[in-house]
Amino acid sequence: QVQVAESGGGLVQPGGSLRLSCVASGRTDNGYRMAWFRQSPGEERDFVAAISWSGLTDYSNSVKGRFSVSRNSSSNTVYLQMDSLEANDAAVYFCAAAEGRYYTTSRHREDYFYWGQGTQVTVSS
Repeated sequence: QVQVAESGGGLVQPGGSLRLSCVASGRTDNGYRMAWFRQSPGEERDFVAAISWSGLTDYSNSVKGRFSVSRNSSSNTVYLQMDSLEANDAAVYFCAAAEGRYYTTSRHREDYFYWGQGTQVTVSS
């Protein structure tokens, strides 16, 4: 069994920063490809950023240049550094994991088998 848990959400003013963390625990011997998605009320769950087991990264156009994803493979922890936050970045952010030593990333929800419960990010003055 694999568990994924996010933390670090909260309230931030426009232009501010937040760092989200995600830990994958349980069966971790094989490594993971991990990603962040976000969902606003009434909207689809959209891709934000991803990082492969090998460290390759990918970003949606809406966050490229403002967000940065990184990982600590020894602890199966992934971080999402969010800078220059805008009102439309407000959403519930979900971490997702796919077990395996992938050298590629994926933007597709169906490629990730383990999901966290989400952490709320609110951007407001």
